[in-house]
Amino acid sequence: MTLDAIYDAPLTQEFGTVKPVFLDLSTDVRQRSVTALNRLLAHAMAMRDLYKKAHWQISGPSFYALHLLFDKHYQEQLALIDQLAERVQTLGGVALALAQDVVDESRIAHAPRGREAPEQQLQRLVGCHALVLREARALARRADEAGDDGTADLIIGSLVRTYELQSWFVGEHLTTFDVPALQRNAPIAGEAPARENGQPAAH
Repeated sequence: MTLDAIYDAPLTQEFGTVKPVFLDLSTDVRQRSVTALNRLLAHAMAMRDLYKKAHWQISGPSFYALHLLFDKHYQEQLALIDQLAERVQTLGGVALALAQDVVDESRIAHAPRGREAPEQQLQRLVGCHALVLREARALARRADEAGDDGTADLIIGSLVRTYELQSWFVGEHLTTFDVPALQRNAPIAGEAPARENGQPAAH
């Protein structure tokens, strides 16, 4: 079979659909949870890449400690990504999986290709954690209100707790950080304009 034939082969399930499953959850509830989980999955994939970039490019007096810390957090992102993707599939959805999916779905802006100063790397990571945590807590509440206990438990028990811990470890290396700005939901390092239904929000 040629590569063109592979690309033209019919799909077994279209992205954005949910197939029947035996979970005693309505199609509407599962659809909304799948959409939320795929958003968080894209964020986690973006965070994975940011941590690996920081792991490779960190410099300065704290190089060794941060080099090891960033790789540890990278590995934890991998485990979280797998949990989120498997929950999407469990609900009958189709999990995001490709680099383009991250670009299209995640609100975390691309970091520059060049090497950033250590303080900027730390600011970016803590800022991105804050962004994802704001979304994750809201999405967990919605899942809980809809009766999707498994999704709510996964978001809080795995993503939120992991990101809070990672943010603490990274933040302890910062010399300055504008906490009041985060509390006001001001734009933060790593944040791109919000997207609504995959489209940039109007300003």
